[in-house]
Amino acid sequence: MTSALTDRLGGRRRARIVLLLACVLALNTADTGVVGAIVQELRTSLHIGNTQVGILTAAPAAVGAVATLPVGQLTDRVPRVPLLAGSILLWSLAMIVGGLASSYEWLLASRVALGAVTATAGPTVASLIGDLFPPEERAGTWGRILAGELVGVGFGLIPGGNIAAFLSWRFAFWFVAVLGFVLAVLLWRMMPEPERGAQGSAAGRGEEELAQRQVDDSDVEPDPRNVLDTDPESMSLLEAARHVLRIRTNVIIIIASAIGYFFFAGLRTFAMVFVQERYSISRDELSAFIPVIGLAALAGVLIGGRLADRLVRRGVVTARVNVPGVAFAVSALLFVPGLLTGQALIALPLFTLAAAALAAANPPLDAVRLDVVHFRLWGRAEAIRTIVRMAGEAAAPVLFGWLSGALDGGRGSATGLDRAFLLALLPLLLNGLLLIKARRSYPKDVASALESERRYADGKR
Repeated sequence: MTSALTDRLGGRRRARIVLLLACVLALNTADTGVVGAIVQELRTSLHIGNTQVGILTAAPAAVGAVATLPVGQLTDRVPRVPLLAGSILLWSLAMIVGGLASSYEWLLASRVALGAVTATAGPTVASLIGDLFPPEERAGTWGRILAGELVGVGFGLIPGGNIAAFLSWRFAFWFVAVLGFVLAVLLWRMMPEPERGAQGSAAGRGEEELAQRQVDDSDVEPDPRNVLDTDPESMSLLEAARHVLRIRTNVIIIIASAIGYFFFAGLRTFAMVFVQERYSISRDELSAFIPVIGLAALAGVLIGGRLADRLVRRGVVTARVNVPGVAFAVSALLFVPGLLTGQALIALPLFTLAAAALAAANPPLDAVRLDVVHFRLWGRAEAIRTIVRMAGEAAAPVLFGWLSGALDGGRGSATGLDRAFLLALLPLLLNGLLLIKARRSYPKDVASALESERRYADGKR
């Protein structure tokens, strides 16, 4: 079985890389999963409410959004593996300090420090994927690696919650910190540092990715405004930002991704306490069901990437924007009846399917960004997307927590969270409509990126 899985991932070397990068994303979300699992313990121990709990998950995202810009610049200019391993070491130290907190202010300060290093994951992982895997496999590869986000949330919710219940919430933080130290060592020793543009340059690899070949064959003209006339390696951060924000498809997927992660951030922070209070389900009963939702979301993230790649091979050039557009709309439509019903046996299966659809949107979106941006700008392009995404993630827990109180008269009941989730579904549904616009701009933006890579295949004209 292990051998078959390794073969599906492209051999031992690729399987190891996929697993390590997935673990990076898993660690990044295990932290918020732990916080979501110990909401009740934190409220009791530190005498705080939902809004304060939301701030604990919002603080790392907000600080990380600011730190992402210099990290994106570093990603495009320094070795990425040491940068990533070092940031994980600092992350683990921040988690240890957080577990020692004797007050809410102390815990919040440790979360702010933690946010300064979480920003490293997005730009470095995106850049490494682009240089380690062929373009025609990017959506599928992203799906496998993004599965780590879902595994991390589930890991934080179940083992983290159980450790908090049997010992204390502090031990849950320390347990995740130890895993971080182990991962940093494994990355340092086992992750290769690829050459820049090893997979991304059309001129360098001799054969363009299928979607790009189809764009070329259809005689789509590049947009002159998006074709580089400057060596991307020498561009300042401001110049790079202006360039990637002129790319219409890139802007659309940045917005769509931020909306998706906004909803996901609110979900992973308050879903567990919401289901327990709304349906009178015990922690043990919910812990038994969480793996079912996790497996469904895992299937969604794997299927979303593979489906987009398969449709591209069948000639659907815009599949990487079509698939997430449909997935977002389906997810919102499944969440609505689940939130409106008071029956757990009806709601939980609907939530499971909705989570799978929500997860399916991310791999194709991440692949699109690599399609429309020159490979020497991947780190900075991902940094800009991460800023917007993390701003959404930072706002979500606070907004969900505040709305839950405002919508039920300050009682902090499940009714308030129910209404907050329903309101948050509106932008999620609009995501589907937003991505329809990307179908028009995507081919031209791919053509523009190809022309830019031909001009600056190795950083020189």
